Amino acid sequence: MPLHAHNALDLPQEHLLHRLYAVQQQFLHISPQSMQQVAAEFSLPLSQIEAVVAFYAFFSTRPRGQFDILFSNCTSCGYLQDGHNLQLMLAQQLHVTPGTTRNDGIVSIDETSCIGMCDHGASMLVNGRPLTRLNTDRIAAIGQKITANTPLTNWPTEWFEVHESIYHRSLLLSERFICASALKKALGTSAEEILATIIQSGLCGRGGAGFNTGKKWQFCRNAPGHAHYVVCNADEGEPGTFKDRLLLHQHADALFEGMTLCAFAIGAEKGFVYLRGEYRYLLSHLLSVLEQRRCKGLLGKHILGNAQFHFDIEIVVGAGAYICGEESALIESLEGKPGIPRIRPPFPVTHGYRGQPTVVNNVETFIAAAQVMAHGSEWFKAVGTEHSTGSKMLSISGNCRFPGIYEYPFGTRIQKILDDCGAYDVQAIQIGGPAGKLIGAANLHRTISFEDLPSGGSFLIFGQQQDLLTVHRNFARFFAHESCGFCTPCRVGTQLLKNSLDRIANGHGTAHDVSELKRLSGLIQHHSHCGLGHTAANHVLDSLQDFPQTFEPHLKQQLTTQFDLDHALACARQIRQRHDTTHSG
Repeated sequence: MPLHAHNALDLPQEHLLHRLYAVQQQFLHISPQSMQQVAAEFSLPLSQIEAVVAFYAFFSTRPRGQFDILFSNCTSCGYLQDGHNLQLMLAQQLHVTPGTTRNDGIVSIDETSCIGMCDHGASMLVNGRPLTRLNTDRIAAIGQKITANTPLTNWPTEWFEVHESIYHRSLLLSERFICASALKKALGTSAEEILATIIQSGLCGRGGAGFNTGKKWQFCRNAPGHAHYVVCNADEGEPGTFKDRLLLHQHADALFEGMTLCAFAIGAEKGFVYLRGEYRYLLSHLLSVLEQRRCKGLLGKHILGNAQFHFDIEIVVGAGAYICGEESALIESLEGKPGIPRIRPPFPVTHGYRGQPTVVNNVETFIAAAQVMAHGSEWFKAVGTEHSTGSKMLSISGNCRFPGIYEYPFGTRIQKILDDCGAYDVQAIQIGGPAGKLIGAANLHRTISFEDLPSGGSFLIFGQQQDLLTVHRNFARFFAHESCGFCTPCRVGTQLLKNSLDRIANGHGTAHDVSELKRLSGLIQHHSHCGLGHTAANHVLDSLQDFPQTFEPHLKQQLTTQFDLDHALACARQIRQRHDTTHSG
């Protein structure tokens, strides 16, 4: 069967990821013949097409089912709920083995990393569409629909509804954004004055690193290049994070205005939103908002009548790769390549998309920038702390009564946040997702801020009944799966970390294995190529330090006291050091 014909003049308008997605939709997989034709269409080496297809989780070289089901395996929206394995339950009902496609080609069942529905309970993607609040009854009903070969369009619409629960509002969610207010104000000034306003506000990137936004824009503006670019990172793949889902749905206008403001400040004519594949269901809405802005003269040529200002935005949808949340990997993906992080320096502000100066900020940052321009830097600085101005949006899920979206001024205490979301029997909180910080009861007085506990935006709450070792195994499995494989410390180290935790959980670990966990975590942390590896073992190191009881009950030769455990760890370190010294000589 031939692929759909494409006019060569149209090719620049279609991204490689979108073309491959269309092939996958048409044939339910991407065959060698399809790859050859796509390579010819885009005038690219076949090896590059093969590498891209192999890299992204949502592409498959083997046929998927007409009903292609991917269960989330996240700790909050995963398929293990209340003692039930929902994935296995559906697989048994439909007579298909998880990880395969049924012989008749009707259905395939597999799992995927967190799909950003952590406040909606067990969730899955059906042909890319999210289906939430799964339970045994709904699983049975889904099985019946598939058995009857009922098209998705005839499934109950409420199954696919994604409701947004906002429980606490601060600066951004309380203030209604007036379309064009930031741009009209900006076009009445100069690029230098815009940069000064953003810098004076103290706005820092909301992705977790906390670099000053105005200075980043300034560095990019001053960087030499024949073109400058604006990129929005909407690839929030950190398990437990879903705040961008709300912002993209309800605040897209402010997002696009923030990107346009940035374009005016740095001299860019082209922008991209890199939308995670799990949020593809939002694409039509986002495209509609973009078209509305073009009709209002807020995008395209001569924006708001300014003869010198031309800027437009394209949306590129990812295909399932957590690593593309790293800004240089995202840029590689935008360029139609596997999302492997670049060696830095140089940084994207000087050598980004196609080697040109590029600003990469996340959704929340661009929205905050638009509000800063509309209301002024002092308005923004009046909230937060001296070193962390403004507010922070949080995705809260896990063992709490009210999972959902919360926005707080920087400087808010962890205990206050737990009280608000109804988390009363807390054992631990994973702040900032698996790559963030694991804290316990001794740290609830600390605050959300860049100077204390920075966060990309998630709180995963674990109650006293939660087995933290199970959590660590889930996180370790996630990082082992999502490693891009570029460097040995991360590619091999994350797999070894997963295997070590599995061995301890299965009752085959000893005190020596606990010691090795720490050593292995340090190697991954200090010798990996990019941020994924640098942070992949954070949760284990935090638990070894603050939650040693996580591992102790599972050890094969049970140590009766904490003193015995500490002594065994010390001895193991000394033996390893002597071994390393001997062999290095």
